[in-house]
Amino acid sequence: MAVIKTNSEETKMLARLMRAEAEGEGELGMLMVGNVGVNRVRGNCLDFKNIRSIPQMVFQSPGGFEATQKGYFYQAARDKDIRLAERMINGERQHPASNALWFFRPAGNCPNTWYDQGNSGRYKAHCFFVPTRGDCPAVY
Repeated sequence: MAVIKTNSEETKMLARLMRAEAEGEGELGMLMVGNVGVNRVRGNCLDFKNIRSIPQMVFQSPGGFEATQKGYFYQAARDKDIRLAERMINGERQHPASNALWFFRPAGNCPNTWYDQGNSGRYKAHCFFVPTRGDCPAVY
């Protein structure tokens, strides 16, 4: 059962985002990016108040994704990427992105916090950061 409202075009957009942001980190890395995106739509908290759809989440400014500024994001979604996006839309979660609203790729180690958000872990090159349950209960 879907945890956010979406349609086929929005699902494809999420698939394109996941691929553009993390294809080099394999399917699991792509799933984690999708997890963060879905959490931003679900959360309605902190930097993501009133972000209620995948397009709003993807193109949020400031605070959106670098991938939207690169041509790779605008390529057609592949079937396998769409299937990964559907898994996230249906509520699958992948640690350390399970409750994360942010991720980034540091030059070195992951900091313990990033903009006052706790580090939940690292997967390959990306570090993930979570809000507190009190700040954003909808992602828990």
